[in-house]
Amino acid sequence: MKISAIELYECTLTYSHGTYVMSKGRAAKQQPTNLVRIITDTGIDGWGETALLAGNYLPVFAGGTREALRELAPHLIGQDPRATAKIQNVMNGVLTGQNNAKSAIDIACWDVFGKSVELPISALIGGVLSTDLPIYEAIPLASAEENIAYVKKRSAAGIRRFQIKVGDDPRADAARVRAIIEATDDDIFFFADSNAGWTFLEASIAMRELEDLNIFIEQPCLDVADCAMLRKVSPLPIIMDEGVVTIADLHRAKYEVSASAINLKLGRVGGITPAVTMRNAAQALGMHFCIEDMWGGDIITAAASHVAASAQPGNLLHTAFFNDWTDEHVGGYQPRTVNGRGAAPTSPGLGINIDMSMVGEPVARFS
Repeated sequence: MKISAIELYECTLTYSHGTYVMSKGRAAKQQPTNLVRIITDTGIDGWGETALLAGNYLPVFAGGTREALRELAPHLIGQDPRATAKIQNVMNGVLTGQNNAKSAIDIACWDVFGKSVELPISALIGGVLSTDLPIYEAIPLASAEENIAYVKKRSAAGIRRFQIKVGDDPRADAARVRAIIEATDDDIFFFADSNAGWTFLEASIAMRELEDLNIFIEQPCLDVADCAMLRKVSPLPIIMDEGVVTIADLHRAKYEVSASAINLKLGRVGGITPAVTMRNAAQALGMHFCIEDMWGGDIITAAASHVAASAQPGNLLHTAFFNDWTDEHVGGYQPRTVNGRGAAPTSPGLGINIDMSMVGEPVARFS
């Protein structure tokens, strides 16, 4: 089997709950997403997706991702898409970094692989260990009253895990987090995420204010050393996110930061192939993790669900079904949550069917 053509598509995803607001004024109502279709000489095709929160979230942006995809695609024509490690080598030989673009291609290759052997991706990366995945949702920065109303609405739909966006004024952040927790059900799991938006001093203030609460703090500062120093300031457990891109970063997260868990985003590490490697390493280190991505629709949701479903259940904190966060659904709004829980599709490959009428015409084609 060989790749005979690669098509690129560009779409927009609208946030379902109004405006998505993170620390330091980062906000958006819509985000671009890029779809990749790999077509093989056997007639089997595969789909991948990669999306960004914003150009000021990580050192990548939508325009750069699109250009990176155009650079990578021609070099993959004639390659066997099922040889995912070789595909990674080819891409790494063309571009250093640019993991966000590589992720879409890698996901599409796994979709082809699964379809070619009539198995879901999860069966190929360890087998299904969980058919009942815990789902989390983010609470954007807003007033305490708005956040409480959001949690009550979504918890009524079955969501029992929430990421509270913080990262601005530390005392105001701490007061809002406390108000949300005190006004909602006792069995809800909360973690506060600054998206690396606090300085060391700001994080120190906020974490001291929150010490009496049962809460995790996610990537409080951008610098890993700052996150490590916070362990001397507060006993609150830390989840590392933006600072974990490589296996070396994973080890630093555990042995320098003493992180309790990591967030593993497919687009940040380069797709399913490196995500599974890092997931397995985290499991071997006895760490917990969330399996997700930066943003996305049905394709990214399906890809993340396969990595989550084949993870050791005892190490999986939760996952995110981003198609619950967005209005556009190119894959028939599958997979989807049911009463706050999810499962990976069981059909071959990603296990979803793409509605070509929704993706439109390709913006580029390589053959």
